[in-house]
Amino acid sequence: MVSTLEINQVSKTFNNDNGDVHVLDHLDLSVQEGEFVSVIGPSGCGKSTLLKLIAGLDSDFQGQIMVGSQEVHGPSIDRGFIFQEHRLFPWLTVEKNIAGNLSFKDPDVRSRVDQLIALVNLKGFEKAYPRQLSGGMSQRVAIARALLRNPKVLLLDEPFGALDAFTRTHLQEALHDIWETNKTTMVLVTHDIDESVFLSSKVVVMDAKPGRIKAIVPIDLPYPRARTSKAFQEFRTVILEQLAVINPPPTL
Repeated sequence: MVSTLEINQVSKTFNNDNGDVHVLDHLDLSVQEGEFVSVIGPSGCGKSTLLKLIAGLDSDFQGQIMVGSQEVHGPSIDRGFIFQEHRLFPWLTVEKNIAGNLSFKDPDVRSRVDQLIALVNLKGFEKAYPRQLSGGMSQRVAIARALLRNPKVLLLDEPFGALDAFTRTHLQEALHDIWETNKTTMVLVTHDIDESVFLSSKVVVMDAKPGRIKAIVPIDLPYPRARTSKAFQEFRTVILEQLAVINPPPTL
């Protein structure tokens, strides 16, 4: 398969008053075209840092990150990024938030925005402002905006973490539908084991100290996935066991 994302021997160190903190240590990862990969691990293991390096939001690291044939040195339209907060412009409507800095008068832009509004199931809300939307609807606008320029990779940093459980489950299903329809390579950072199993082609389990990959778990389940099925729960247990190895219970 064609590789969309290659991470080769990537290390990242932060400097503070107590000395150097190694957040990522010679990390290697390959993501194939059209894959949905989740990265899971305890707080502070380097998940979000890795995502920011891939996005080009931080260029101070060692190693190499390739998206397609291009090495990452900074932000680019070939990488879309979705944060935990939707970060919509409150003075713009849904359609103009999606269009961003592109001219909404351009018929090609309008056509693309209309396609994305349909993709994220927001027909009828084109003229709505963010204050008139629920949290889940706002995140769907953010997803549409990130897809506007057809990125090679869509990066998602806990995009549903601030939402209630019902909305989160609904948006996980919506994101899966978008992925299946659009075939965009996606990399999701999450703390939610069920979310990672429900969505992913494979789950990357991070170690805590230093920031290395503990295990890569291929999720060999057909879509759509039933969260209550025995096979689903077996994969959930595999990932939970890997995480338990990272943080063993204290000795009494």
